[in-house]
Amino acid sequence: MSEDLNLLYTDVEESVRDSVRSLLAKRCAPEKVVALYDGGDAGQRELWQALAGELGLAALLVPEEHGGAGASAREASVVLEELGRFVAPVPFLTSAVVATTALVEAGAGNLLGPLAAGEQTAALAVPLTTSPDGPIPAVTADGGALQGTATSVAGALEADVLLVPVRTEGGLQLHRVPAEAARITPLTSLDMTRQIADVDVTGAPADAVAEGEAAERAVRAALETGAALMASEQLGVAQWCLDTTVAYLKVRRQFGRIVGGFQALKHRLADLYVMVESARAAARYAAAALAADDPDRPVAASLAQAYCADAAVLAAEECIQLHGGIGMTWEHPAHLYLKRAKADQLAFGTPGAHHARLADLVDLPAA
Repeated sequence: MSEDLNLLYTDVEESVRDSVRSLLAKRCAPEKVVALYDGGDAGQRELWQALAGELGLAALLVPEEHGGAGASAREASVVLEELGRFVAPVPFLTSAVVATTALVEAGAGNLLGPLAAGEQTAALAVPLTTSPDGPIPAVTADGGALQGTATSVAGALEADVLLVPVRTEGGLQLHRVPAEAARITPLTSLDMTRQIADVDVTGAPADAVAEGEAAERAVRAALETGAALMASEQLGVAQWCLDTTVAYLKVRRQFGRIVGGFQALKHRLADLYVMVESARAAARYAAAALAADDPDRPVAASLAQAYCADAAVLAAEECIQLHGGIGMTWEHPAHLYLKRAKADQLAFGTPGAHHARLADLVDLPAA
């Protein structure tokens, strides 16, 4: 780890956190998210317009010369912590982080204006499970016309613009496709708060925004950023599960005693606290390395994903178990966190894949 990377939260980052948490507490409490799905409407667009319009989150990673805030991955990671804490059904990760990074790295800053203003959202049309250094799934082009389907794409349902990797004889290209011109088929998603879909772009009009090495660099940078910052969302999920479980065990009584007073439960919560704080260190390291363009950023990203993905799942499982019967019900939001954690566990590469990648990066044989 580089010695000059600061893992502590700055005053600016805490200010961003306060603003995001305040708005989400008013409009997106976990109980409200459950109710939204009871009504058959996730309410993504209205909430996203509030976050993008009132707080400017859509413009966070857009450079200032293109109308953005010019913030770094550190501020974005704090936002993702809060979005994870509230399991917010908004396209910040898919549009304001992954797709925006792809366009910035592709040198297509002129296309970022509508995204920064919150007028449009975009999605990178690759499976959510695509890892940063694996093969890049791509459709093909025949005589300039696109052919093929991108499967299990996150953010496609609410996107106005799709960024589609296209494999040609001359190499990889990154194309911009209007979402209305593609056939988008919703899939049954485990995580209802981040839906996925298949995207068929056959015959759709497209503009190439990057070609060759520039296209590959843009896609891999977007996936690397997604993997690194997903860890902060997983941290937010785990933190909510810990906080909510501790609060519940302080008031739940059984056999005339506060349940949280039992030694066995204290030990489980202590273990959970250590795990969450370890996840915080890994997630902060990934965000700081990314923000500083540190040479260790691939190591930091895989380290964070390898640890935080499993930590979020275990925290959600413990949350449900320690809430007893109420934790198993639809009305309690704990199931939203387990579903988000399980879906995130596969996003941008599984923990196993990141363990193997990490071993390669630090020149150690995988066990």
